[in-house]
Amino acid sequence: MNNRIVLGILAHVDAGKTTLSEAILYITGTIRKIGRVDNKDTFLDTYTLERARGITVFSKQAEFELTDENRTNINENNNGRNKENNTAGDNLKNNDNMCITLLDTPGHVDFSAEMERTLQVLDYAILVISGADGVQGHTRTLWRLFSQYKIPVFIFVNKMDQKGTDKARILEELKNKLDSGCIDFTEGNIINNSEEFYDSVAICDEHLLDEFIENGSIEDKNIADAIKNRKIFPCFFGSALKLEGIEELLRGIKKYAICNDYPEEFGAKVYKITRNEQNERLTHVKITGGCLKTKDVIGEKVNQIRIYSGNKYKVVNEAYAGQICTLTGLNETYPGQGIGIEEESGMPLLEPVLTYKIELLDGTDAATALPKLRQLEEEEPELHIVWDERLQEIQAQVMGEIQIEILKSIIKDRFNIEVEFGQGNIVYRETISNVVEGIGHFEPLKHYAEVHLLMEPGERGSGITIAADCSEDMLDRNWQRLIITHIHEKEHKGVLIGASITDIKITLVAGRAHLKHTEGGDFRQATYRAVRQGLKKAQSVLLEPYYNYRLEIPTANVGRAMTDIERMSGTFELEQQEDMAVIKGSVPVINIRDYQREVNSYTKGLGKLFCTFKGYEPCHNADEVISASGYDPDSDLNEPAGSVFCSHGAG
Repeated sequence: MNNRIVLGILAHVDAGKTTLSEAILYITGTIRKIGRVDNKDTFLDTYTLERARGITVFSKQAEFELTDENRTNINENNNGRNKENNTAGDNLKNNDNMCITLLDTPGHVDFSAEMERTLQVLDYAILVISGADGVQGHTRTLWRLFSQYKIPVFIFVNKMDQKGTDKARILEELKNKLDSGCIDFTEGNIINNSEEFYDSVAICDEHLLDEFIENGSIEDKNIADAIKNRKIFPCFFGSALKLEGIEELLRGIKKYAICNDYPEEFGAKVYKITRNEQNERLTHVKITGGCLKTKDVIGEKVNQIRIYSGNKYKVVNEAYAGQICTLTGLNETYPGQGIGIEEESGMPLLEPVLTYKIELLDGTDAATALPKLRQLEEEEPELHIVWDERLQEIQAQVMGEIQIEILKSIIKDRFNIEVEFGQGNIVYRETISNVVEGIGHFEPLKHYAEVHLLMEPGERGSGITIAADCSEDMLDRNWQRLIITHIHEKEHKGVLIGASITDIKITLVAGRAHLKHTEGGDFRQATYRAVRQGLKKAQSVLLEPYYNYRLEIPTANVGRAMTDIERMSGTFELEQQEDMAVIKGSVPVINIRDYQREVNSYTKGLGKLFCTFKGYEPCHNADEVISASGYDPDSDLNEPAGSVFCSHGAG
């Protein structure tokens, strides 16, 4: 039976996520001494940059067990910490040992893509919330992602030792702003089996309510099922720095987390690519079925299987379902890839919305720098490192200022290249608003392929969805699969400004091959041309990124703020709260990205602006953007739309 859990720790920046990781590893005996962010000696923030800045940039893992014998060193080096938690004898009691892989993730919004890739392999998450600050902007984004990826969540409210924190008030805020299923699971409720606790739990699910009415209590197994199914979100309170509430949290996880059952057939999910100091390429995966052995061939041969904990690792001969491991010897893997029975993941929901020019300061030739920068793109696919032929410059898509600083430092350390990032430009997208059929015909001498694609507008945020509705009597299944692969493999440009297309459903409806003359490359040409021809026939729509914003300002400044939002083509709704007002809505990213400075100025530092990525919507000034781009789809030689025919033996 599998006894493994992959547990992620996530939080808004500065909520105390890394401090909680240290406390958990200390209490479970994984580390002998607690590191501190301000002392730059934490176990999981191993990169110099992370320690220097005091933030987590890269997701890292640690391995430990929850057992009946987990020791606690709270008496040692106590330094005023809470001695009441010194109950090692009855600490973490449950039936069997539980093997935990702890994944610490970045909290800063600039590294959201790194965090989101980690979500693909989690069984459970711990959401850390600062008791002093409550639910913040990025907390809501994380909650939306937990829902999207269907991840059950334990909540730890940290920094409860700070003045002004109120447990009842915070619990009420969690229920109102996150989910009514946020229930206090502190031990006063659980151990005493208080009626109030069962009453709170029963409200979350109709089956639990029936059980409570019938028996006056609820079985732990049924509570665990409700947590797994995201109907209940257990809440714990404490201080990671003072080791308060940590054992309580771990007891709750051991008691209520359910280990997954995995199929016997092999499967694995790639969630991350990195390189170590020796420039060795490392593929980080979760085994989701069967087992993997050293020297197995999964497209490429696995040279080594490593289990990392911090920056140290042990080499193993075999990895089993439920385990997180690191593989060497693989050069073609990529984040989000499914291996074996595992399916590929879609693009992250949190994508960069700004494109920056990368300026080479030390005279390095662009042709030399580009392949090196592409190594970074393997690790961060959202960077989209491209060479813009028209502007003769290297471009990258980046989330924000802090990510830029980190990237500059990595490029200097790894490649010894000095770079600067130019002014950021908005990343636009294109879609279509009507149904068209795109036809691609490729028939030079001794070649033949024909592809018909039905192209329809997709739901907003759906990306590119691909289907096939073509008879195998007309076109063999192998050719159909090849066409679908060719649609997937390329980032297709739109015809308005040459931006990437999105929110389109493409269905293969017809195609033809020749028994003698058709080769695989013929269908690549025909497919690309079919997509392009369809786009040129369609009614195209320019999309731009929008933020959901929350603006907290003094009541006296409401008029100014609403005028500004209107000027920025945003929507708004107003909530009055005593001497402060809250304005919420959505607004184009391009208009609000520097607005915090204005807010600070006219509110004399009292105003706060929180922005989270909403998605892509029709551009508010499309004509202006299209005109400024100067893009001519007919002159783009990399995106041909015309068919190629052969007449009487001549091309």
